Amino acid sequence: MELRQRTSSASEQSRNRIHAVIAGASRVVLGKTTEIRLALTCLLARGHLLIEDMPGVGKTTLAHLLARLLGLDFQRIQFTSDLLPADVTGVYVYHRESGEFRFHAGPIFTHVVLADEINRATPRAQSALLEAMEERQVTVENHTHVLPHPFFVIATQNPLEQIGTFPLPESQLDRFLMCISLGYPDRQAERALLTGADRRTLLDDQKPVLDAAALLALQAQVEDVHVSDALLDYVQNLIDHSRSSPVYQAGLSPRAGLALLRAARAWALVDGRGHVLPDDVQAVLPAVAGHRLLTTPGERAQSADAIARHLLDAVPIP
Repeated sequence: MELRQRTSSASEQSRNRIHAVIAGASRVVLGKTTEIRLALTCLLARGHLLIEDMPGVGKTTLAHLLARLLGLDFQRIQFTSDLLPADVTGVYVYHRESGEFRFHAGPIFTHVVLADEINRATPRAQSALLEAMEERQVTVENHTHVLPHPFFVIATQNPLEQIGTFPLPESQLDRFLMCISLGYPDRQAERALLTGADRRTLLDDQKPVLDAAALLALQAQVEDVHVSDALLDYVQNLIDHSRSSPVYQAGLSPRAGLALLRAARAWALVDGRGHVLPDDVQAVLPAVAGHRLLTTPGERAQSADAIARHLLDAVPIP
């Protein structure tokens, strides 16, 4: 009985901390509670986040805000067409006094790195993030350097039809656990935005709700969220349909299936539950699968969200 009470108390404390992060972010990024929750879910699931939208809707603010509320170190890298991989990872510099080369770490050596406008850099510069996102390490001049823990990449991307953009290759997209869009605020939120304090001032006023140790503890709790056999059947049915349906060029990869399950567990934890429901899978699937699925030639062009929701409509809940 006492153990059950302690477990319940710890679960409630975790839920309160998570909701405090969401509430703090919602005071700065107005009218986007669902998107904020998805972004936090992605980080709790140890994933990297891609935010794709028009300039000026709060992508960079959200990334900086999450880092501040989670009590994590933050670095911003502005991706441009002349960016080099060494500008991201770091470089060895010769020191005449000692007669040796010393490694000067790049801005990627932090807890949260914002790859701002990632698709304005060339594929060569984009590839500097691949090893970091997958292995949590970088290799420079045949020397491997481990990145801080926890480590997240939050990348922003402008629409591909804008001038000076390079589309991310599928291998890079697949390393982002989630892709979300913020969109324009509704009328009420925009009125509050127009009449309220400057967002930068509000951001600077935010105090950390968590720290790195507390975040790691929450991530460990995500792994303990129970997934039933029936729920696994549902996830597998979604994956199988994406691979067999003629609507899609290619189905979801095993990595995507694992990402979907981790995200669903994290979404359940945010809700304060110790088990995953089909509703959790449905809530996160558009953000997890939308950027991974492409329709076959001849199919009607659809947004990533619509493509993912087509998959949900096609597969019944067991």
